[in-house]
Parts: sequence; C-alpha cells; structure tokens
Amino acid sequence: MSPRRDVGELGPDDSVLVISVAAELSGLHAQTLRTYDRLGIVTPERTSGGGRRYSLRDVAMLREVQRLSQEEGVNLAGIKRIMELTNQVDALRSRVSELVEEVAELRRRAGSGGRAGGELVHVPRSTSVVVWRPRHQRGDRED
Repeated sequence: MSPRRDVGELGPDDSVLVISVAAELSGLHAQTLRTYDRLGIVTPERTSGGGRRYSLRDVAMLREVQRLSQEEGVNLAGIKRIMELTNQVDALRSRVSELVEEVAELRRRAGSGGRAGGELVHVPRSTSVVVWRPRHQRGDRED
C-alpha cells in the first residue's frame, strides 16, 4: 500500500474526487457528469464498488466540455470527437518525442564509434533494393 499523501501533493491523474466534489469543482450538476460518463465524453475511474472517482485532469476536461458547449456552441457528439482527437494528438506527440530521443541516441552512438546494429554504406543511385545484415544474422557459418 502506498503512503498517504496530503491533498496538496495529489497529481493531476490521481482519481480521488467523488462525483459531488468533481461536480462542484467543474461547475456542473452531478447528473450532467453521469451523462458525460455514459456518453464516453469524460470517463472517470471506478472503485471496486462501482463508484466514480474523478481526477483533477477529469475536472479540467469537464470545464472544457462546458466551455465548448456554452461558448462555442458545439454539441455533445462534436465535443466527444474533439476530445478523442485531442487525446490522439497528445499520444502522437508523445510518440514523436520518444522517436526523436531514439534518433538522437542512435546518432550519438554512431558518432562515438558505437555500432547500432549495422553500418551506413553509400549506395549509388539505383532502383535496386539492397538489404544488408551483419554476418551473424545471415545464417552464414564460419567453420
């Protein structure tokens, strides 16, 4: 079991808020939160007994749903799609960051003489496809 933390130490993804508190913090009615959950717009975590537990990130999302609805005039289906696309963009940005770090690491290794599993070899312009594998991966044997 993890040690207890003060409320000020909670992270944005810690799902600890009951529906009444999340409703008050978001400025929405608890029944509205239930509707958003049922529609899959903002889906809180569940306790083993089935109770909803919202995080601070969920509350921020609820506020954004309310803003999109009231200020921008977006319907709930549109809001759900916006949230899905926003989550997808966030995931893609995270993956791009991982790949950028991986490329940087490979460049560091190549620059320091470390082998990254192969060599860079100049191939004259051609329409041929050439696959190079190190000897130990080709199945060649040295007897």
